[in-house]
Amino acid sequence: MDVYTGKTLDDILDKVASEKNVDRQELTYYVTDEKTGFLGFGASVQAEVFAPSDVQAYIENYLSSFFDGLGQAVEVNVEVQKNNVNIGLNADNNAILIGKNGRSLQGLNTLMRQVVNSTFKRRFYVMVDINNYKQDRYQKLKSLARHVAKTVKRTKVDASLDPMPNDERRIIHKELTTISGIRTESEGQGRNRHLKIIYDATKE
Repeated sequence: MDVYTGKTLDDILDKVASEKNVDRQELTYYVTDEKTGFLGFGASVQAEVFAPSDVQAYIENYLSSFFDGLGQAVEVNVEVQKNNVNIGLNADNNAILIGKNGRSLQGLNTLMRQVVNSTFKRRFYVMVDINNYKQDRYQKLKSLARHVAKTVKRTKVDASLDPMPNDERRIIHKELTTISGIRTESEGQGRNRHLKIIYDATKE
C-alpha cells in the first residue's frame, strides 16, 4: 500500500483520485500520522491509500510469483468490486490445482483471503475459482440442497449434509431461505463442519 503526505486528508484523496483516475469514493485510506502544527502552520497528514486497481495489481503479482515458484504456467484474471474479489485461474493441469474434492482449491482460497485482508487491512470476500469449477459445484450443491430440503419438509425428518467449506455452506443456506418450513444450521468443527437441514413448523 502506498503512503501519501499532504496538508490535509482531502488534499491527499484528491491527489490519489486524480493519479488513479477514480472517484474519491472508490478509495480506502488509513491515516498513519497527523501533525496539527502551530496556529495552523506546518500541519500535515500521512495516510495509506489504495484503490481497487491496487488490490487487483497486488493479487496478480502475488499469484504470478506464487505459480512461478511452483514452476506452473497459470492464467490469472482478477476482478475487484467494492469488497468482492473474484480470482479466476486456468492452467493445463487444472485438476492438480483443484485437488481431491476441491481441497487444494479451498486451501488456495484460504491463503488468498488471509493475504489480501492482511495486506490491505480490510475484510474482502475473496473467491478463487479454477476454470469455473466452483460455479459448477455451487449449482450442483443448490440442486442437491433443494432436493434434500423438499424431502425434509415432506417427511419432517432433519438431514445432515456432508462436511463442506464455509463458502459452500453459505451458498446452500442462502438458497434454502426461500423454502417455507425449512431452516439450516452449521454443526461440527474444522473439516467436520457441515450443514443440517431442519424442518421448522414455525416457518410454514
